[in-house]
Amino acid sequence: MHNEGDDPKFTQPALYNIIDKHQNPREVYSQKLSDAGEVDQALAKEMEKIFWNDLQDRLDEVKQKPLPYKSQLPELAWAALRKSTPDDFHESVVTSVTKENLEKVFLAIMTLPADFEPLKKVQKLLDEKNKLYHDQQTIDWATGELLAYGTLLLEGHDVRMSGQDVERGTFSHRHAVLYDAVNNSRHNRLSAISEQQGIFRIYNSLLSEYAVLGFEYGYAMAHPNTLVIWEAQFGDFSNGAQTIIDQFLASAETKWGKSNGMVLLLPHGYEGQGPEHSSARMERFLQLCAEQNMYITNCTTAANFFHVLRRQVTQDFRKPLINFSPKANLRLPKAYSQLRDFTEMSFQEVIDDSTMKDAQGLKRVLLCSGKIYYDLLEYRTAQNITNIAIVRLEQIHPLPTRQLMNLYQKYKGAQWLWVQEEPSNMGAYSFLKMNIDAKIFSIGYLARQASASTATGYAKKHAEEQKRLLESAFG
Repeated sequence: MHNEGDDPKFTQPALYNIIDKHQNPREVYSQKLSDAGEVDQALAKEMEKIFWNDLQDRLDEVKQKPLPYKSQLPELAWAALRKSTPDDFHESVVTSVTKENLEKVFLAIMTLPADFEPLKKVQKLLDEKNKLYHDQQTIDWATGELLAYGTLLLEGHDVRMSGQDVERGTFSHRHAVLYDAVNNSRHNRLSAISEQQGIFRIYNSLLSEYAVLGFEYGYAMAHPNTLVIWEAQFGDFSNGAQTIIDQFLASAETKWGKSNGMVLLLPHGYEGQGPEHSSARMERFLQLCAEQNMYITNCTTAANFFHVLRRQVTQDFRKPLINFSPKANLRLPKAYSQLRDFTEMSFQEVIDDSTMKDAQGLKRVLLCSGKIYYDLLEYRTAQNITNIAIVRLEQIHPLPTRQLMNLYQKYKGAQWLWVQEEPSNMGAYSFLKMNIDAKIFSIGYLARQASASTATGYAKKHAEEQKRLLESAFG
């Protein structure tokens, strides 16, 4: 087969020479007008000379007297923030709120317009949340999330959220927007907290993760004081936006010095529902982590989720947040939090085992993150085991090194074991092996066997695997 590249007439130097001798479009057009008798050639040259002289005069003028520059609003907002330092990640900023503000927001999100009639199932959910709050001083996961948004709105921040079916969330979860059972009118529960509040925007977006996340990343860049969130319907839906995650979210600060506070909420947890409903691919995000470039969290309580969301705009620098969100834990009473956890605490990177009174007499410390904590806790309680502590790693990156080291000293002599639901080639396994084992202290690892699939598709096999995992953790 003959290729033009093999023809001597089309060698690269010859091609460059042809291009170099070819007239540019202006010259071609000028010649065409001249040949047609439309423009005199001398006039064309004179017009060109006047044009270039005019450009030079303007350039000289600007050099001698620079034009004033007025900073745009996004530039002013970013100028008020700073770059982070390694010392910023030893503990979180204060994100607690006053009881007065918490109650004000709670009342606002639980109060419906007089002429609004919600669906009966929704009204039942609201009644249960009200009872929980007033009778037990307890806040469930969904309410804790809305309180995070509401308190930020009350402080003057805007909140923006998009994703598949985010207005409702799950059947028993967010319900940020309600629909009237009679006339289908909408009610935004976060729109009537105060007259001076920020704006709450929430959109059910298309299954076009690349486009949606790209837009939201840009919005967060233009509005650094707005909490901007994208939620995946299932965690692995973020696969469709991997280009945005790799090229911008994880690396823009290092490549271009551009910070961003974008939040991704990715449902994650092994519940026997198959590969596509289990894993948000935590390992992929952790492989992108270095130089404190983004937060990776896996919260286990309503209050800690409240605080990690508020931290995004409360601190005076910006980092992307990837939170691996629960599914079953949304309805789990053990994941609910007391009111005081919202008014007296801040985000906890590590949660110690408060039930262990004798730290010196322990056999083992199980370090874990996310949903499996409650499975471990249930097993320990059922088996009446008292000499094994369970510590929760709520923030995986930046790794809370000092806090982990303090706990290692506290439980000196006990065997440490990392326990995860994911197969050993997934989850936080390899990241922690590289960062804890090599740099902090010696720790063992327990996980499902390495697998090409994120999870089994059979509920019975899942239950068997989970049982073996729990037995091995305490064996």
